[in-house]
Amino acid sequence: MKYNQVTIKDIARELGISPSTVSRALKDHPDISPETKKAVNELAEKLNYQPNIVALSLRQSKTNTIGVIIPEIVHFFFSTVISGIEDVAYSAGYNVIITQSNESLQREKTDIKALFNSRVDGMLISLSRETSSFEHIDSILAKGVPMVFFDRVYDTPNASTIIVDDLSGAKEATQHLIDQGCTRIAHLEGPPNLGITKQRLEGYLEALKENNLPVIPELIVSCPLGTIEEGKLAAEKLLAMAQPPDGIFSTNDPAAMGAMQVIKDSGLKIPKDIAVVGFSNWFFSSLMDPPLTSVDQPGFEMGQEAAKLLIRQIEVKSKENIDPTPETKVLKTRLVVRNSSLKKGKK
Repeated sequence: MKYNQVTIKDIARELGISPSTVSRALKDHPDISPETKKAVNELAEKLNYQPNIVALSLRQSKTNTIGVIIPEIVHFFFSTVISGIEDVAYSAGYNVIITQSNESLQREKTDIKALFNSRVDGMLISLSRETSSFEHIDSILAKGVPMVFFDRVYDTPNASTIIVDDLSGAKEATQHLIDQGCTRIAHLEGPPNLGITKQRLEGYLEALKENNLPVIPELIVSCPLGTIEEGKLAAEKLLAMAQPPDGIFSTNDPAAMGAMQVIKDSGLKIPKDIAVVGFSNWFFSSLMDPPLTSVDQPGFEMGQEAAKLLIRQIEVKSKENIDPTPETKVLKTRLVVRNSSLKKGKK
């Protein structure tokens, strides 16, 4: 889809006034009536007009810089993604500006505006868990900025995405628990607005259905922050049931770690009494007691592929002056089996 930068002339033509009147209205000149100022500013906002003419003129030149917005730098998965991005970007002669939304929609809005004003050639974005509206993203897309979403993506036809097959990964994790003899498998569910949460829940449900196991709503516990503390609270809730689960598949590793701590503190054995599987394969997963089985996401590869795709789109736009066709690439997951899920006598 081709976007053109809105100019003062466009606003003037739409309102039937002169460009100079529009310019003065935007500058709040006292000679312009309040009614005209109101009309001009409302239309400028509607059309995503960028009043900084100097910045606009500078955007015509390539800066060889890409911007990255991630939810959390301390998250092991995202740190590996950053390494992959930098590996490709620096080799291609691009600098990288990294920002952190800290899982905040407002911070995400601030970051995307800051990157645009820094004149990056394109952006790589993974959404915050608070993001459920996308006007701030659509505004930048409308200005023709190449954009690639990774992991936590915005479902739009106007931008490319790099994702992992969360559904298949979750299904394999749940099937593994079933193969170990688990019949009452709980699921610790992640942030409700994220696509990865929905895909992991769907994979869990598909595995249950394909093995003729009942879907028990009480065994699906929400962990919207995905923290260790939420994992503890979820496990306490599950263990208080008349029939506790014999297996847990968690939407991420921190929640799984919290659940493991409560299970052990209650005197139960892992995996003999309750087998546990996480998702993301954090570095600390292998250091747990017992080591945590987890679905490995290829973070470094995701970063590489996202950077390659974005740079390719930037080059096409720069050399041919056309908007490249958005693409979607799906990467495979891998179940790393450790002792938290291997019941005695099971392979």
